[in-house]
Amino acid sequence: MIARVGPADGNVLITGENGTGKGLVAQALHAVSARAAKPFGSVNMGGLPEGAFKRQLFGHVRGAFTDAKSDCAGRFELADTGTLFLDEIGNIPLSQQAKIIRKIETGEFERVGSSRTFRANVRLVSATNSDLAAEVAAGKFRQDLLFRLNTIQLHLPPLRERREDIEVLVQYFLKQHVDRYRKPITGFDGSALDAMRAYPWPGNVRELDHSVERGVRMARAKCSAPPTSASTPHNPLRASSK
Repeated sequence: MIARVGPADGNVLITGENGTGKGLVAQALHAVSARAAKPFGSVNMGGLPEGAFKRQLFGHVRGAFTDAKSDCAGRFELADTGTLFLDEIGNIPLSQQAKIIRKIETGEFERVGSSRTFRANVRLVSATNSDLAAEVAAGKFRQDLLFRLNTIQLHLPPLRERREDIEVLVQYFLKQHVDRYRKPITGFDGSALDAMRAYPWPGNVRELDHSVERGVRMARAKCSAPPTSASTPHNPLRASSK
């Protein structure tokens, strides 16, 4: 789906639980698009203070507010000709949602403190773990904004529904962390892989990554099983090394 959707250049909405890798999918969409050589920007929409919302997205000019000592471009402008990833799009307050609609419709915006109109040509990739249709029905999310964001919608299943990915993922994470911590670890024994396939991974890929990292850090040089405790029964890693 990424290979098919990526080159299309339409706005994409990625849905899925926390930790499933929505940000990685956004980067993959950008990498296979015609914009791959252009900027890729990312902003956590749920983490923007309401007072800073507009200037973070659209920028500001010198003197627009206290401490605004110079002009500053916003996220849309910085991602011009490229892709802008709007993470946690479902957490935008209703009062702020209208400010994005005009930008999506016309490509135009004004920096805070200026009447000059700027244009930015960006492809929007958004992500949420919320049910936006339910949010629309509850009056918490604008339907017209949802229509503009989900030209194409990709759903990323939780890890418990794609257990065939677990072995591929743990080998990938193992290589990363072995290189980082310089441990002589070569793999996992069969019982460890069976345990990881059986575990439901409520934290999804993020939890799997952290568990592999913890296993690598705790593994002894001769590769006995890393210590576990009753408080962390979900760390079924048992690395093997030469």
